[in-house]
Amino acid sequence: MNTLRSFYFLRSGVAFAWVALVVLLSNLGVPPVVSGALLVLYPAWDALANILDARRSGGLRSNPGQRLNAVVSIATAAVLVVALTVRGNAGGLFIFGVWALLAGLLQLFVGIRRRKIGGQVFMMISGAQSALAGVFMTIQAFGDAPTIAKLAPYAAFGGLYFLLSALRLTFKRPTYDAYQSEST
Repeated sequence: MNTLRSFYFLRSGVAFAWVALVVLLSNLGVPPVVSGALLVLYPAWDALANILDARRSGGLRSNPGQRLNAVVSIATAAVLVVALTVRGNAGGLFIFGVWALLAGLLQLFVGIRRRKIGGQVFMMISGAQSALAGVFMTIQAFGDAPTIAKLAPYAAFGGLYFLLSALRLTFKRPTYDAYQSEST
């Protein structure tokens, strides 16, 4: 449980750092290539985080939700580069929205599978909210596409849910480290 708790604190910290960087750079009026790079980094980090998480809980073979999430996130990072180049913010928002939908559903699936070890209610809520936000982002891509700063609340909520899960695991009565021995 300590390992999962630490991992959730890490995920929370990275999400909050990304939000702070996006807000700071948006206020400075950085070139689109910089904000595009930040947008690509978000799913790339998610892919790495899913791989790290799966390795600590039985490996990628034992965790199909995380394996698929990592693959989807890697593909999304690559497709985002193309979408941003070809269609600008609208293309980037569309791809990011589709990814948020898929990643949210996969996070919900992983949270449901892990519900017995605790701290997963927030992960399930986060997954459902991510999926819903993905639908809205995808629809917005057909209108006036917002800047990357408009995506900061999405990442901030993700960071908040990881923080709440970490805190839940911090104050839960210790039993055993089910996260380390999880293989189903």
